[in-house]
Amino acid sequence: MAPNRPAPVPLSVCPTVPPSHRPTVFFMIPPDLIDQIREAADMVQLIGEHVDLKRTGSDWRGPCPFHGGKGRNFSVVPRKQLYHCFVCHESGDIFKFWMSRFGLDYPSAVREIAGRVGIAVPEQRQQGPDPNEPLYSALGVAAEWFAQRLREGEDARIARDYLDSRAIGQEARDSFGLGFAPRGTEALDAFRGLGLEDDVLVEAGLAVRRDDGAVAPRFRGRLLFPIADVRGRVVGFGGRILGEGEPKYLNSPETPVFHKGSLLYLLDRARGAIRQEESAIVVEGYVDAIRLHLAGIANVVAPLGTALTAEQSKVLRRYTRQVALCYDADAPGLKSTFRAGDELLRQGVNVSVITLPPGEDPDTLVRSGGAAAFREYLAQAVDVFERKIQILDRKGYFATLEGRRRALDRLLPTIRAAADAVTRELYVSRAAEKSGVSRAVIEQEVGRREGGRLAGGGAAPPKLPPSRPGAVPPEILQERILLRLMRADPIWVRRAQAEIEPALFQHAWYRAMAEALFAGSSEPPDPSLTELWERLPEELPEDLDREAAWSEAVQFLKDRPRIERLEQLESQMRVAVTAEEKERLVAEITALRAVLPARFRRKALRAEMEPI
Repeated sequence: MAPNRPAPVPLSVCPTVPPSHRPTVFFMIPPDLIDQIREAADMVQLIGEHVDLKRTGSDWRGPCPFHGGKGRNFSVVPRKQLYHCFVCHESGDIFKFWMSRFGLDYPSAVREIAGRVGIAVPEQRQQGPDPNEPLYSALGVAAEWFAQRLREGEDARIARDYLDSRAIGQEARDSFGLGFAPRGTEALDAFRGLGLEDDVLVEAGLAVRRDDGAVAPRFRGRLLFPIADVRGRVVGFGGRILGEGEPKYLNSPETPVFHKGSLLYLLDRARGAIRQEESAIVVEGYVDAIRLHLAGIANVVAPLGTALTAEQSKVLRRYTRQVALCYDADAPGLKSTFRAGDELLRQGVNVSVITLPPGEDPDTLVRSGGAAAFREYLAQAVDVFERKIQILDRKGYFATLEGRRRALDRLLPTIRAAADAVTRELYVSRAAEKSGVSRAVIEQEVGRREGGRLAGGGAAPPKLPPSRPGAVPPEILQERILLRLMRADPIWVRRAQAEIEPALFQHAWYRAMAEALFAGSSEPPDPSLTELWERLPEELPEDLDREAAWSEAVQFLKDRPRIERLEQLESQMRVAVTAEEKERLVAEITALRAVLPARFRRKALRAEMEPI
């Protein structure tokens, strides 16, 4: 079992001042950054500086540095990122080793390892409490109130009956914090009675403010599934309607603590098991995830009622390189499966597909056959690319020339998505074998861009009109999609203000428009940009996955300075002469690659920006 990782803790910086008179000053290291540092750390190399390690199979053994033993009872297991002594039972991750060996506190150990792997930890000095603490508190209070309502409310009988029909008893309801939101305003009145102010309730996503200024509950007549961050704090809810009404599922809105595109249901519970099993299972629904956890299959997560996003895929990649998808086998389910598979492949993850019998989902299968039934199908999971070939073959695509062309059109996006070079090579070979088309031709097709099209089927944007003197700035698709979204809905402007700075935009016109939107302007920054300003929101394709497009574009803007620096360093490396100069360049290149997405670690930024 993977050890529980301590959460970031306050660091006192005023040891000479009595505790009762000290200001609350602390440094926080984001949990996601901690995971990134842990992943980048080479345990064998770092621990090997202090322990004489020798390879034993896939592990490394040496004398324990903690109890002073001479036998090789101390084991380092790189694939699990753990160490363990079989005599004194000292165990943990790389941070725990540094804490135990050198007497450091947790944040200091994290910073020490970060420095060794070339990852910068921002010095985020905060005076006073976490500014989001009122939101966490409100959401925690709400979760408890909703859970009590589900247990005791007469109006919640419909929710209890529904859960009974799904064989989710009271113990399971309590364990997963399930709740019920009444149809009226009782929840809102109760929250106010507990001292929660309307502004906090609105900001936390528990209430909405109408055009007339009145405040109303966001969730009404719904079974609620609390959604937690990786530290186990409730940050939002997913609500299922019971009876008539739309939409069937309603999530919390985007808030300072709830970002739907980067959260995964039950990841706070599953992350230890994911590391232990060295794999994750992704299912579609909340109840499917709960059922598998109840059955003892704990390495299971679910997206929040939407397609798996690029950001969620990046989160999973921090914990494992093996992901099995278990979605419905109908047409919509298969579409979601392959879309999720491509997102994961872009992160260098190995993706397999679990195919259940027609009409079954994880919940029904486990209820009828137990965990063993699910594990049987898990053992039969096939690679996502092979699963695609199976379906195309079953439909007769490979029987005719026209069919083979159409089959390749469906296989090429998945080949292109594979960031891992070996996986891509295997996919090319398999496509050539199945289609009868030569490897050289397939590789040529893989190298081509899909006509400059946007993810979700949108056509490439028209060239900008030369409305200002001088040449038209080169198009940057990632920046354009962000402007489209921000122009379409103010919620994206608020999201942008929390995630990026206008200075990250390199396209002069887009940067000017971003600055105007950030300042709250409803007018273009220059009259010459009026036509473009008005056209941007109209360009959004109806079937565009906006969350995925947003996440990819934002990450591109954040990564671009480092990518460009990496390109510059690699160019310098090719002409470096002295050993000292090469050593300096290698050190900086290594540090940059450690913090960049896998797809950029071994290649420089292309001259033409990739379309989203």
